[in-house]
Amino acid sequence: MPVHKPLYATPQDAETAFYDALARSDLEALMSVWAEDEEIICVLPGGPRLLGYAAVREAWRRVFGSGRRLSITLSHQAYLTGMLLSVHSLHEHLGLSGGDGQTAPVVVTNVYLRGALGWRLLAHHASAAPPEMSADAAQTLH
Repeated sequence: MPVHKPLYATPQDAETAFYDALARSDLEALMSVWAEDEEIICVLPGGPRLLGYAAVREAWRRVFGSGRRLSITLSHQAYLTGMLLSVHSLHEHLGLSGGDGQTAPVVVTNVYLRGALGWRLLAHHASAAPPEMSADAAQTLH
């Protein structure tokens, strides 16, 4: 696990860091957003439920191992935030950097937990959206 982890003052700060690291294919930065807990959970589209830091890290290492960078646009963000827990529901629109198209949206739930080191990602669940959502795809501006 990384020795130094940045402090995220809000769950939105943690989410911004997560998607920035994802777009840069930066495994260390991405994992620094996750809680240092063996009970973290990650589900990638079409994949199994991953439990624990090592399994989550390995899955993202494989994703980044292709050498391709993702282009990510977020939409339909909704937040339910309390003092110690924040649940974010959103749509990810994924494509390859430099590519022309994007996939149908991916429906995502991110759960953030506030602890001594600020807000951390506890769970990321991403599932393919139903086909009727394809027409609702966001446009990438960069």
